[in-house]
Amino acid sequence: MLDEAIDLLEHMIATPSVSRDEAAVATLIYERLEAWGLEPHRHGNNIVAKAPAWQSGKPVLMLNAHIDTVRPAASYTIDPYKPLRCDGRIYGLGSNDDGASVVSLISVFRKLRDTSLPYNLLLALSAEEEVGGEGGMRLLLPALAQEGIKIDAALVGEPTGMQPAIAERGLIVLDCVTQGVAGHAARNEGINAIYRAMADIDILRGFRFDRQSDILGPIKVSITQIEAGKQHNTVPDTCRWVVDVRTTDAYTNEETSEMLRSALSPHTTAAHRSTRVQASVIHSSHPLVKGAVALGRTTFVSPTTSDMSLMHGIPSLKMGPGDSSRSHRADEYILVGEIEEAIGLYTSLLTNLNL
Repeated sequence: MLDEAIDLLEHMIATPSVSRDEAAVATLIYERLEAWGLEPHRHGNNIVAKAPAWQSGKPVLMLNAHIDTVRPAASYTIDPYKPLRCDGRIYGLGSNDDGASVVSLISVFRKLRDTSLPYNLLLALSAEEEVGGEGGMRLLLPALAQEGIKIDAALVGEPTGMQPAIAERGLIVLDCVTQGVAGHAARNEGINAIYRAMADIDILRGFRFDRQSDILGPIKVSITQIEAGKQHNTVPDTCRWVVDVRTTDAYTNEETSEMLRSALSPHTTAAHRSTRVQASVIHSSHPLVKGAVALGRTTFVSPTTSDMSLMHGIPSLKMGPGDSSRSHRADEYILVGEIEEAIGLYTSLLTNLNL
């Protein structure tokens, strides 16, 4: 089964699957699952399959990994779409993020397909994860709900060195516009929109929330862009600036956005781009966490986001082969040994799990 996992991974690398253009790799995986005697279904470029041992009434554990990649970095020294085996490594775009998790979870799903477990296994391979796109998990979860499938927990494969990530922050981006009054700089006329913006920026820099997450700590607010003025001798009447907010489970994204916007002066308007990327936290007492710890794994808070951010209300654990530091970089690779380890650890975790 390891050899078949490696073969599938190499074919995935050779099949370009940049976000929003995953149709070819989705077909590749779909056909492999069919050939292995499974009954996959597609929702757009997302692929799902129920384990043959599925029984109505049991809780559902979703095994998730994403099939899309970022665009290859310009500094690649090899062909990113030509898999290369060398010294126990497999090089190629998407090998580490997230192909290794995809093939490892498929392997475990195949191993346990006919096993009687105290829960149902659902394999869910998602598209557009790298861009949080409308054709990925945002399409898949409602489609599953329409079919009457309620997800009770999720194991999300991402490159974590097979250590369990129990939390990740959410994200809000605020686009702010501060108004002033234009005037001639030499005559000290007008009201400088930059100065008004600076005052509101100071408000956000000093803003303190009453509640703090036990796991994620305080919400992080950063001013990351600012733009104003068209020429040196005119007092600007508009200042545009952007706020990056890394949210926690202490408040919903909607609550966080409203609190920050309400703190600003009447001269500034602020609009959030989206609130869908929510913080994700799974309690230490959850069976997935306890099972991972029992295998000698060490929990941590992930600095990166994943499809967990879109699984609102679903307890989710992120754990997969590879190293996040290799993701989105040139000459990306995965170790064959990391895939082999992942298959073994996933199997041990799932066979001893009781949701």
